[in-house]
Amino acid sequence: MRNNLFDNIPAQLPEELVSILQKSPGVRIERIVSQGHQSPEGFWYDQDQHEWVIVLKGQASLQFENGSVDLKPGDFLNIPAHKKHRVAWTSPEEPTIWLAIFYAA
Repeated sequence: MRNNLFDNIPAQLPEELVSILQKSPGVRIERIVSQGHQSPEGFWYDQDQHEWVIVLKGQASLQFENGSVDLKPGDFLNIPAHKKHRVAWTSPEEPTIWLAIFYAA
């Protein structure tokens, strides 16, 4: 069955939308849709798995303990397990569509 990462995006996103696209032992692939969303003040992700993430549409800024990284379509990065990070900003004008791959450390 054919699927498309840009399908089924609600016009209003009161909360960030996370869809698990594929899951198997040691690997999880998610589509994340944000629109003006950010991590709560003082909240940091501290994950047991590595995370490879790419922005497919929109813009975002990820904050790390030692700085931040701005992302636009096509930008990707690998976040090692337990590297604390947070979503500092996502574009409020359009959905930001991420593809995130979580894999065993």
